This record gives sequence, structure tokens and C-alpha cells, in this order.
Amino acid sequence: MTVRVLFLSEGSSDQGLVAHVEGIAADQGVPVTVSAPDLRWLRSAVGHSVPDKLRTARELGGVYDLAVVQRDADNGPPQTRRTEIAEAVREVWPRLAHVPVVPVRMLEAWLLLDEQAIREVAGNPRGRVPLDLPKATAVERIADPKQRLKETLAKASGCKGRRLAELQQRFPRNRHRLLDLLDRNGPVSAVPSWQTFVSDLTSALRRG
Repeated sequence: MTVRVLFLSEGSSDQGLVAHVEGIAADQGVPVTVSAPDLRWLRSAVGHSVPDKLRTARELGGVYDLAVVQRDADNGPPQTRRTEIAEAVREVWPRLAHVPVVPVRMLEAWLLLDEQAIREVAGNPRGRVPLDLPKATAVERIADPKQRLKETLAKASGCKGRRLAELQQRFPRNRHRLLDLLDRNGPVSAVPSWQTFVSDLTSALRRG
């Protein structure tokens, strides 16, 4: 049976996680179809809260077996976000199974570990400047992973002046590319929040 998945991300740039949801399902031999509606394009404004997004997705119609809902932990404990997501599903769509995706502190932490991917996205794949990347076991303790990723891309690029400014303007695109390149079996596989995501999704898919 094909599992029908609704994917709701915190932001549009996080929708690259869809490919990883599909990849994890393929690893388990579970066929899935994933719908990831971009709610920004609706004429009526959609709130940023999880209940707002769930409510809007439900109003759009569609039949789903599982919701995968991504929300960064930010400065709070991951369990706070997991509880927030569970309560939102219970309120808005009570019979829908769900999997929370809660990067600590931000999804950018998952993108800070693959040196070669960072060098390629920075446009300098043969660069040799040390990047001082964090270890997988420590990356979740970085206070601002997004800023650290911006700085790391800049260092890897070797750019200065106007070229560096142009690189910084492309950060959303480069972040998306890094998410596309994320190796599920690479360094990120040792990050606790990624392990939890994979474990939760695998269990939900096996339940069907």
C-alpha cells in the first residue's frame, strides 16, 4: 500500500526535506506519495503556526495517511516543539498520524558537516582553506547555525568584495542546494535530532 504523506515545512526553503522523506521511505521499501503544498501562494493569508498550516491544508482537500511536520527547535528544548506539533494535530486533524521533524537548533545545523558539499556549493570545490567544521556530536550546541553556515560558505568560497556580497545574497539558494546534497548516511547520521527524525519516520511508515 502506498502511504500518502502530507509534508508541512517551517519555511519554503525547507521543502528540500521532501526528497529525504522519500529516500527514507525507499530505504524501508515503503512506497509513498508526498504532497508539500506551498501555502504562500494562496490568496488568503495563512498564519505561520502549525495549526494554521494544518487547517489550511485540510481545507484544500486531499486524503493523507501521515503528516510530516517540520519545526526548528530554535532556543527551546526539542520536546517543546514536538508537543506543539502533537497538540496542533490533535486539535485540527485528530485522526491523522504524524511525525515531527525538529532540527536542533535550526535545520542549518544539519548542513554544516559535509566539507566537500560546502566547498562545491561555495563554488570552490578544490579549496584548501581549513573550514573548522563542527563534529556531528557538537553541532547542535552552536548558538546560531545559520550564521555559522553563512560564514563557512564565505570562507570556503575564497571570495572577497563584490563577489562575496553576491555569494551572501545567494544564501537561500545555496542553503537549498546543500539540503539537496545532504547525504543521509554521511555525517548527519550521527546528529541526535536527525536520528530521531529518521527513527520516528521509519516507525510511522512501518505502521502504514
